[in-house]
Amino acid sequence: MAKALVSTDYNFPGQTGVYHGKVRDVYSIGDDTLVMIATDRISAFDVVLPEGIPYKGQVLNQIATYFLDATSDIVPNWKLATPDPMVSVGIRCEGFRVEMIIRGYLTGSAWREYKNGCRELCGVKLPEGMRENQAFPEPIITPTTKADAGHDENISKEEIIAQGIVSAEDYEKMEEYTRKLFARGQKMAAEKGLILVDTKYEFGKHDGKVYLIDEIHTPDSSRYFYAEGYEERFEKGLPQRQLSKEFVRQWLMDNGFMGQAGQKVPEMTPEIIKTISDRYIELYEHVTGQDFIKADESNLKDRIAVNVLDCLQQLSR
Repeated sequence: MAKALVSTDYNFPGQTGVYHGKVRDVYSIGDDTLVMIATDRISAFDVVLPEGIPYKGQVLNQIATYFLDATSDIVPNWKLATPDPMVSVGIRCEGFRVEMIIRGYLTGSAWREYKNGCRELCGVKLPEGMRENQAFPEPIITPTTKADAGHDENISKEEIIAQGIVSAEDYEKMEEYTRKLFARGQKMAAEKGLILVDTKYEFGKHDGKVYLIDEIHTPDSSRYFYAEGYEERFEKGLPQRQLSKEFVRQWLMDNGFMGQAGQKVPEMTPEIIKTISDRYIELYEHVTGQDFIKADESNLKDRIAVNVLDCLQQLSR
């Protein structure tokens, strides 16, 4: 089986800090530059699973690059360069402690809450009589607070502003960008025979300006349905064919794991790992319309080090 990158421990020239997230390792260089490495770690229910998924980091990084480039006319973003298939280098921004989640359809965690009687999500009123995977009259924004560890928490726009987490002016700008990015993402998905169902965006500030940061429209941050057969499956109440990480969550739930205390992650066999890897590659090819070219993973850590060092040297000139 191909190798997976599950940890990094670099010391780049000018390095001032490192943050190991659930999936990404982010190295600070000086005051203004970040090196973001998309590892092959995978998380679900806010838990990092014990096995890495080969090529997952490459998929995430290359999809994010594709969409950051395709949306730079809507909002400035942090990316400066992609020196390695698993790495992006960009501008260090002060991240807002909020994730902007936008939903076009009632599915996933929102459906689970709706099914249990919830009719208001993050301050947004939900219509009566909706069914699973039904489109909302218009997309809804359901933000969460961004946690360093543990679970992110749902929060309303009003609470975010009242608690001073984000100023009213900055929140309005983030909301505007969120709707425009989602519309662009849905249009690009439709051109590939897909439906962008829901996604999340993260924003930060640099020199007083709001920037789009992190990844966008990847299978870790988004859910896609296949457009073909959507209506028929919806009318019959059948599960939608989808390209997202939801199939990983579903596999975990089917095996008794939802990230709760005392629950054990089911065994991740080589077959399960390969299936997940194949699904990520499938999504890459569908959302970009490009063939996925597997990078040489025989010596991942050295390859990344060489490519990042070369990029930093070029940026410092």
